[in-house]
Amino acid sequence: MSRTLAISGLMLWAGSTLLLSRLRWFARPSLVDRLASYVPGGAGRPRRGGALSFESFAETIGPLSRAVGGKLSRMLGIGEELSLRLRRIHSPLDVTAFRVRQIGWTLAALGGSTLLALATSPPPPVLLLLLLGAPLLSFLVSEHQVAIASERWQRRLFLELPVVTEQIAMLLSAGYSLTGAINRVATRSSGASATDLVRVSQRLRQGLSERAALDEWATTAQVDAVDRLVAVMALNREATDLGRLLSEEARSIRADVHRELLERIERRGQQVWIPVTVATLLPGVIFMMIPFIEALRQFGTTP
Repeated sequence: MSRTLAISGLMLWAGSTLLLSRLRWFARPSLVDRLASYVPGGAGRPRRGGALSFESFAETIGPLSRAVGGKLSRMLGIGEELSLRLRRIHSPLDVTAFRVRQIGWTLAALGGSTLLALATSPPPPVLLLLLLGAPLLSFLVSEHQVAIASERWQRRLFLELPVVTEQIAMLLSAGYSLTGAINRVATRSSGASATDLVRVSQRLRQGLSERAALDEWATTAQVDAVDRLVAVMALNREATDLGRLLSEEARSIRADVHRELLERIERRGQQVWIPVTVATLLPGVIFMMIPFIEALRQFGTTP
């Protein structure tokens, strides 16, 4: 019990120090940090923290959380890079911030399961399940949330792509350049495609070529329709009727969407018959078992 109290007191002291370091009256900033906003170029300089400040703790735990989280993710069979998924869904978190939050929830689950085990004293199998299952479940929940958000974003992008492609094709036929058409669709539209095109426009303004910015979009999206669309847009310098080619590509993408919709309807129609078939066969099997069991009983009693 004394060892448990000592560990609890140590954790309470560390947590209180980190929380109080965020308060101005407890952790007064240094003179250099206070004068930084009045120095040219010093307004954006990050604030330096002390040895027990929240900033120093984040700088220490960030790389460790990123390494541990990446290794656990690969051990659990998650092959796609987290940075790509976060970039795809336009998350405000980077990989380090996400891993720190994920490892924090995992440690919190481990601590809660440990306290529950100390309070209830379960048998060894249940204790092992608590100490391993709760942290693993917490880690997998965070990964699952990102994976679901990534799949939903890809689905929305696939459904919106025919309309967006037709808009770009109409703008090109009206005399717009490819960059101008992308900028106009990005600023006048909404949805997953428009959000992605806003990033493409920003990359174009940063100096990337049209082909490089579009290839970056295709690499991040990981959607076959986007790959085909980018391949057609890459003919901007070569083709004189790019608007017509994009219109044909829009019809092709719409046909793919329609085909997938029909497949989903047929699949759901087949799933409807599963409970009907089970409900029909189960009484028949029961009625067939009665004479079968009776015949076996008579056969067993025959001298």
